[in-house]
Amino acid sequence: MTDHVTTGTRWRLAGDWFDVCKCAIPCPCTFAQPPTYGDCEGVLVWHIREGGFGDVWLDGLNVLMLGSFVGNPWTGTHSDPYAAIFLDERADDRQRAALAAIFGGEAGGWPAQFGEMFHPEMRGMDFAPVHVEIDEDLATWRAEVPGRVTATAEALTGPTTPDGARVQVHNAPGAEVGPGQVATWGRATTDRADAFGFSWERSGKSSKHFPFDWSGPD
Repeated sequence: MTDHVTTGTRWRLAGDWFDVCKCAIPCPCTFAQPPTYGDCEGVLVWHIREGGFGDVWLDGLNVLMLGSFVGNPWTGTHSDPYAAIFLDERADDRQRAALAAIFGGEAGGWPAQFGEMFHPEMRGMDFAPVHVEIDEDLATWRAEVPGRVTATAEALTGPTTPDGARVQVHNAPGAEVGPGQVATWGRATTDRADAFGFSWERSGKSSKHFPFDWSGPD
């Protein structure tokens, strides 16, 4: 890391997070339960609406992670945790260093807590185009690393869901973005990955969107 990235640097990120995974709807992980089939693999996406690391602005940048594990990370009974991360290639050198410090857990805050709990073996990191689109009304959300990852979802609806209403959970016991945020449930329409040893293609499984608002190093 360059000298402007230090563990004591004040930072804050706020934006949108979502995932698509192999679990049935709704993914039990968000309820701090074991995954549907005993193991889980999927795509995790962060869109930074506003944020900064010291004097380094991070507005508009995206981060995407591939991950897999067996068991329940929330109870510390999981095994075989693996991850790989794509950082937005639009970031300049200072922004890249800041993103790496935050999402690598070095800068503290929720990413450090989550990383300490999940403790994945990293299969790789790359700077790449990370395209993210999220409807303001949360009707759909989408992310793509061209040729390597595609994750698309639509808001969960059903016969008794009011038109335009969203299926949501408050106070989720296993919120992947940390406490205090509201989950909006969706159905994955595409979940495809072929990168860093991760390979799958499916649709119709679980997805959810959370806002996130993090700061550190506390």
